[in-house]
Amino acid sequence: MATRNEAHERSWAFDPVLLGHHECNAWVAYYRHEWLRFLVAAVGMVSTGFGMGPRRSLLGAWHVLRANQAWAPFPVNDPDAARVSMRRFYALVRSSRRLAIDPDRAATLEVTWWDVHRRHQHDEGVTGDELVETLNALYAYVYDARPERTRSAAEHRVAAMDLSDEWVRAGRRLHDPLIGRERRALVASYTALRDASDRGHA
Repeated sequence: MATRNEAHERSWAFDPVLLGHHECNAWVAYYRHEWLRFLVAAVGMVSTGFGMGPRRSLLGAWHVLRANQAWAPFPVNDPDAARVSMRRFYALVRSSRRLAIDPDRAATLEVTWWDVHRRHQHDEGVTGDELVETLNALYAYVYDARPERTRSAAEHRVAAMDLSDEWVRAGRRLHDPLIGRERRALVASYTALRDASDRGHA
């Protein structure tokens, strides 16, 4: 049976530029409620980020899509349904990549940062540092790395979220230069995350 370290070594050789590109496309599609475009981007994210084959990447992307559709309505959404779908996603990741993660815990951590981000969007009392902390908890757990190593990745991704939120407030235009800035922040995040996971046990 593979140790967590061995699984870690097999799993995180992703391309941060390609992954950041796919995630930026997914965020744009999410906020425009263009769900087919979101699914296409999610397939790219799952395939690039977790190295699964086409069928499993499509199934994983479907779970991510359903989670986001459950989460998207505002102000009333369905966080329980979002967690169920993300649990299915992380169970698929665990079985595909032989990772020693608990899908329930990973799904809870995932939806927790979604919740903090939403409150950060609409409540000035919820700080960016709180969002960084909740996202970093997910990163450190899933990528099996020390939190101090993954924090930079979380900070860059929160910066991308802030740009995305600014883009939403500005009207969600497809040719807004904010999208390019968001994409660069996501690439920086995944570059830092790949570096942190590579050295997670150093």
